[in-house]
Amino acid sequence: MSDWFTLDWEDRQVVILDQRELPERETYLRLDTVEGVAQAIETLAVRGAPAIGCAAALGVALAAHTAFAVTASELALAIEPDFERLARTRPTAVNLFWALSAMRAELETALREPGIGTDNLRDRLLKRAQRIVQEDAAICRQIGSVGAGLVSRGARILTHCNAGALATAGYGTALGVVRSAFKADPSVTVLAGETRPLLQGARLTAWELSRDGIPVSVLTDSMPASLMQKGEIDLVIVGADRIARNGDVANKIGTYGLAVLAREHGIPFYVAAPLSTVDLDTATGDDIPIEERDGSEVSSIGNREMVPPGVPVRSPAFDVTPARLVDAIVTEAGLAKPPGEATLAKLFEKKH
Repeated sequence: MSDWFTLDWEDRQVVILDQRELPERETYLRLDTVEGVAQAIETLAVRGAPAIGCAAALGVALAAHTAFAVTASELALAIEPDFERLARTRPTAVNLFWALSAMRAELETALREPGIGTDNLRDRLLKRAQRIVQEDAAICRQIGSVGAGLVSRGARILTHCNAGALATAGYGTALGVVRSAFKADPSVTVLAGETRPLLQGARLTAWELSRDGIPVSVLTDSMPASLMQKGEIDLVIVGADRIARNGDVANKIGTYGLAVLAREHGIPFYVAAPLSTVDLDTATGDDIPIEERDGSEVSSIGNREMVPPGVPVRSPAFDVTPARLVDAIVTEAGLAKPPGEATLAKLFEKKH
């Protein structure tokens, strides 16, 4: 992972690896407007809940650096629409709102300081955004360390979508566990579900694991049941876009089906996510907003139409896996096992 990165700040620009172009091309976007950052999030140039939060934080810093204002108060008013624009990009990924809340708290704290000027405020917001990025990478490494103990020697790990370095500021959540497990035991292998409709497993997970020399094979989304039946999968580990207070998990569409299959075949099913993905204000998975994306993402592959004209297409981006189907949630503060309000609350207490 030394020769590429997910996102960064450089020369008053937000720089991101355009994940829409992978694996064919490694192209970096240099974004100098908040609208550009918002569109990058909406069009999945940058994706994955932690990475979305990091991009939004850098977007706020960019807003502050590009807005004209004479006083700090004027600057705060000037960037308020940018907060609102970024908040509208992806409704399910709670890390987006966590990061924006952290940036707003930094803004409000700074404004209470006597005599703060616009340059100081801009610097404060940039440093806070960069700290969010740095902390995310460190948290992912800790998640990997915590979760590695769940992986048996020579394990064949099934994962879904992409919860790797591409979905975070570095290292990854579910793939952070894979990386840590592989470092301890190079006989570990990965099965990456292709993840229709946008093939994040085939395009992204396979790309970054192969770049790191971790053995990975790609499966169609219809294959795991058969492989589980044959005893060819030892555990499933996925990421999350939002975790409700009771432990219900919203993740890429198809995750719920894998959890049901894993339970039927007696295979452990784990979720890896930072505590910032746990939304204590959302009681259960029924309360999680599920983004419905444009049906063209399902009806076409590349430039070819795969569905007859006029046939309706559904495109929910996420589904919700009930906590009862999750064996453990892996966080930087430890395991929520079994997942639930009490075990998650203990992890928040431990961290703070």
